[in-house]
Amino acid sequence: MKPVVALVGRPNVGKSTLFNRLTRTRAALVANFPGLTRDRHYGEGKIGNRPFLVIDTGGFEPVVKEGVVQEMAKQTQQAIAEADVVIFLVDARQGLSPHDRVVAQYLRRCGRPVILAVNKSEGMKYTAAVSEFYELGLGEPASISSAHGDGVHTLIENALALVPAEEEAEDKADAASDGKDAIRLAIVGRPNVGKSTMVNALLGEERVIAFDMPGTTRDAIEIPFERNGRQYTLIDTAGLRKRGKVFQTVEKFSVVKTLQAISDANVVLLLLDARQDISEQDAHIAGFILESGRALVVGVNKWDGLSQERRRTIKEDVEWKLHFLSFAKFHYISALKSTGIEALMRSVDAAYAAAMAKLATPKLTRVLQEAVEHQQPPRRQAGIRPKLRYAHQGGKNPPVIVIHGNSLDHIADDYRRYLERHFRDAFSLTGTPLRIEFRSGDNPFDKK
Repeated sequence: MKPVVALVGRPNVGKSTLFNRLTRTRAALVANFPGLTRDRHYGEGKIGNRPFLVIDTGGFEPVVKEGVVQEMAKQTQQAIAEADVVIFLVDARQGLSPHDRVVAQYLRRCGRPVILAVNKSEGMKYTAAVSEFYELGLGEPASISSAHGDGVHTLIENALALVPAEEEAEDKADAASDGKDAIRLAIVGRPNVGKSTMVNALLGEERVIAFDMPGTTRDAIEIPFERNGRQYTLIDTAGLRKRGKVFQTVEKFSVVKTLQAISDANVVLLLLDARQDISEQDAHIAGFILESGRALVVGVNKWDGLSQERRRTIKEDVEWKLHFLSFAKFHYISALKSTGIEALMRSVDAAYAAAMAKLATPKLTRVLQEAVEHQQPPRRQAGIRPKLRYAHQGGKNPPVIVIHGNSLDHIADDYRRYLERHFRDAFSLTGTPLRIEFRSGDNPFDKK
């Protein structure tokens, strides 16, 4: 198993910046804004030939016993419990604070090896940067700059030296099971529809903070897990609000991360709130998923406890406002009560299978000929009827069907939709958009 390194400290000491440097990514949001990170965020790093896992955590305030700060502290405590070694970050510019003493006191009792790292010490003499932090009683402080990389290589070497090296064969076996073939499932929707609760219900643990406050999740958190023998990567995302209501820079970055998560996913689970009417924003999010070509499953959450009248109303609302998602499966669920989730995950598997389906050229051509025999394309203005000759697959996720023939430039949209329905029914392509491209052959008599 790979050694696990947890990054811990009070808010705004540079944990996410160090996380990004160790993983050589920009996976964690970074801003001069305390309390930006809330959930624990996992990433992979490597030093020399030795890989390791690193956990980014939110600002640790173990003495706070209420609100979202308490939930953040629980996430940090879980990260410490999972870690083989803890890197405790403090701020050289602000100096030793009472908050640092509280965190240090907790870490001394945690039973994990702890390395004290004094961050933001670039341009400072070693003694000036670290001298006051000796009184925390955590050994010799390491002077680093996570933003510039000063001392980071030595820091992680010293941290991994505290963890016994596993056999190389085990590392290779662990690398082989990293889940490259896992289904990437992004959970998206408006704020406070229950995305984090859904993640926790799927995992069976309080993996991410689920709090009754819009905007609790700020980053896109990737979580690998296994269900019924199948590998998945869950992506919990920040809620998408209307553009006119997004003011903070941090929230704008969260929106970008969510849109990237949709583009990088294989399947998107769009969550709606059954206790609110389907809004224009829900339709906008669904439209973006459709444009991105991702396979889609829709979950109408918070279904428990609703009256029959309300259930009938919301079903009519969904059918009317999201009619353009007729290819997708709709499930009425309760993430809090874990009801309806098994059927929903079966639809996720089916949508992924449809999005990645291999469509044989002979069968595609036969289905095309059957469709044309049943209903020919309308004639063009010059009286010429388009001729559709054969079809082949041009891509996956979403499936792309390329149709070759003559005079295909002006085929009407309604005939395109007719062909799409015919192909979808013939190949059972439920849960994925289907794109059809027309390619006309050259007419040898054009120049004559």
